[in-house]
Amino acid sequence: MKGNVSFTVSFQFCTFELSSQRIVKSIIIAIDGFSGCGKSTLAKALAASLNYRYIDTGAMYRAVTLYFLENNVDIEDEKSIEEALNNIIIEFKHNPNTNQTDTFLNGEDREIAIRTLRVANFVSPVSAISAVRRFLVHQQKIMGDQRALVMDGRDIGTVVFPDAEVKIFMVANDEVRIQRRLDEMQTKGVLGNYDDVAANLKTRDLIDTSRIDSPLAKADNAIEIDNSYLTRDEQFQLVYKMALEKIGQSQNEN
Repeated sequence: MKGNVSFTVSFQFCTFELSSQRIVKSIIIAIDGFSGCGKSTLAKALAASLNYRYIDTGAMYRAVTLYFLENNVDIEDEKSIEEALNNIIIEFKHNPNTNQTDTFLNGEDREIAIRTLRVANFVSPVSAISAVRRFLVHQQKIMGDQRALVMDGRDIGTVVFPDAEVKIFMVANDEVRIQRRLDEMQTKGVLGNYDDVAANLKTRDLIDTSRIDSPLAKADNAIEIDNSYLTRDEQFQLVYKMALEKIGQSQNEN
């Protein structure tokens, strides 16, 4: 599949204007893990500190899911899926009002819409479709051509970038994950119910780990981090140190 998804990545940090203590060697940092484990929070902080690009692959799958829902795409019909994918354009653009990156679907900012429970309840079945995965993984691999990238998802270290210099696999206990997801929804202005979110996470875990095509799994050489009781700064410092060490090693090798 050629793929029609285009990516206009306009983060504040996508132009690499580095400081006097700049990082010269570019690596790829792959962060995988279950939903609600804080992957995106960590990935964004790392990318900003390293002046690397950040790609939220979960947002890409959510955008496709939203398109399928709004256009009544039959996920059992291969032809319908193929036609839908050929009509999808996903862009990531910096939002100056929130200082965050928003997801645009076919030219429209849909950041809030893709974070709803309606999309969350349907994203795992859509993500399990091989055609969808091939379509988006192809785009993700292109993004890594120039390296200097932090990407989070569920198959980044195993499928998208198996050669990533830093691979992290994040876990957290269920109570923490549920509360984090509720907090995230609240910041997006989306109402959430504890029991509904708990059921959603349980279902997504099952689908993500049991799908035939690139299931969620820890890469053999990934570092597992349980951040149930780590602060954001603690987990950031832990992985940031790993990244700097790997960058230093890469520079010495060259």
